[in-house]
Amino acid sequence: MSAYVIFIRNGPTDRTAPDLRTSCARAVRGHHTLHSLTADEPLQSREDWPAESIVILPFPDITSARAWSDSPAYHAARAHRLHGADYRVILTEGVSPGSSIIRPSGVTVG
Repeated sequence: MSAYVIFIRNGPTDRTAPDLRTSCARAVRGHHTLHSLTADEPLQSREDWPAESIVILPFPDITSARAWSDSPAYHAARAHRLHGADYRVILTEGVSPGSSIIRPSGVTVG
């Protein structure tokens, strides 16, 4: 089952910090072929959920996503990323095309 790592940049915490996103991304990529499923910017924030950008990285499965996010290279880059901005990072599994999701409340989505 596919998996995704979702980066949500809420906004800067230190505008004087150098923007190291590109160099950190190269370092973290390692042997993985990563491509974002989103354009990063510009972002249209809806409702009351401010965010500056979102990047969604696909992985073949949750084990691969966890291995990548637990790697020493990722943790080194994470320190730089968090120095200048407030982020949320989410790991989630995908669903098979055409499948339905049944939430605990009994509501079916999809």
